[in-house]
Amino acid sequence: MKLISLSSPRSWVATELRFMLLSYILLLFFSSQIEASADTFSDASNRTNNHTIDSSINEASNLTLHDAVSLALLRNPELAAFSKEMRALEGATLQAGLLRNPELSVNVENVGNIQKLRGDINAPDSIVQEVVQQVTTIRIGQLIELGGKRTARVNAALLGEELAAKDYETKRIEIIAQVAGVFTEVLAAQERLKLAVETYQVAQNVVSTVTGRVQAGKVPPIEETRVQIGLSTTRIEQEQAQRDLISARRRLALLWNSSSPQFDKVLGDMEIMTAPPNFQVLEKRVLDNPMALRAMKNIEHRKALLEVEQTRRIPNLTLNAGVVNYALVGGNTAIASIMMPLPLFDRNQGNLKEAYQRVDKAEDEQTMMKLRLKTELAQTYEAMLAAWSEINLLREEILPGAKSAFHVIRRGYELGKFGLLELLDAQRVLFQNQLLYVRALANYQRLMNDIERLIAAPIDSVMTHRGIEKKVKE
Repeated sequence: MKLISLSSPRSWVATELRFMLLSYILLLFFSSQIEASADTFSDASNRTNNHTIDSSINEASNLTLHDAVSLALLRNPELAAFSKEMRALEGATLQAGLLRNPELSVNVENVGNIQKLRGDINAPDSIVQEVVQQVTTIRIGQLIELGGKRTARVNAALLGEELAAKDYETKRIEIIAQVAGVFTEVLAAQERLKLAVETYQVAQNVVSTVTGRVQAGKVPPIEETRVQIGLSTTRIEQEQAQRDLISARRRLALLWNSSSPQFDKVLGDMEIMTAPPNFQVLEKRVLDNPMALRAMKNIEHRKALLEVEQTRRIPNLTLNAGVVNYALVGGNTAIASIMMPLPLFDRNQGNLKEAYQRVDKAEDEQTMMKLRLKTELAQTYEAMLAAWSEINLLREEILPGAKSAFHVIRRGYELGKFGLLELLDAQRVLFQNQLLYVRALANYQRLMNDIERLIAAPIDSVMTHRGIEKKVKE
């Protein structure tokens, strides 16, 4: 038997095998230690940065909308979950770009038959012993991806990161709009409580007036009983306004994961309003919403995944190289092989069909998203116009008339020109319209917050002229 003789002694294979295994284990160990240290440092750095930011933002006694939004963006657990997803996809992108690991294969045949040949090596016994001798084969194989598979995977993973970023931005805008909406509820609840306190004081003054006329014998005592009932009703409304304020404050604090509010009151002026902007301008800006941009990015992502499936039609190449050691004769033989699957039956047809359909579905979803955003914008805009008209009507006509009527009737009641029913009715109409005015202001602010959520920008940014803010004064 003729063998390729190498310069190394017979024990070269075993020594080389031990060296390769030790080197491979050390390489894996240090690589894992380096990656673990890097991840630990990154996590510690992020925790340190978050702690620094967290310590700089706290609930103040007087909370502004900017403070409330900052607290929610920092501490909201739902937004934090989206942030973790973005970091997870960074790892997926890193993994997609890595080369395949080489494979080490060790095969030993006829284990233990390593006795040296004795006597005539051409004797039948020696030939049989040589045939069944221990043969050690060491191979190293490397998979080589063809057709640009790794590049396609990395591109798809990067687009997946961008999709996650759009999801994060969408959730961020939703949280900002939610905070602004609940902040407006708290502000409106404060105004309603203030209005209820003022109404209670007015009712007390009416009771004092009626009591004086009863004591003077100008009206029967039953009128004092009636106004006392009205005073009790205003006290109930004041208590209800107080409970509504407590509930709104708690809902606002929960947006930044606080079980109880630490602020005393929120600061804001509901009577500073922005007039409704041009609808055509808003309709153009609604396409800048992260949800619309995500739908566009989703098409790109689906096309990238289609490209990944197209590259999988091309088979990969596996290269193997190694050495065979014969224990008895001490010879070594170099070996090499190439393996490639034949794409006769599986040419990735099913995955390609699915990928094509996913692209078409993403395009339909983009059209549906545009229609949804435009429809929601149109409905919100019409409601905003109606609320704007209601505010102007209450401010310019109804409230001045109700205040004037109440003061005239109250003065006339003191002079005996009007009865108690007219006075109570004027008081009720004034209170109801004042309450309607506060609710209209809150509703208009809520609708404006919805518009800002849809266009993903402050509504003032779409104005083309100055003087858009209007201060409503009594």
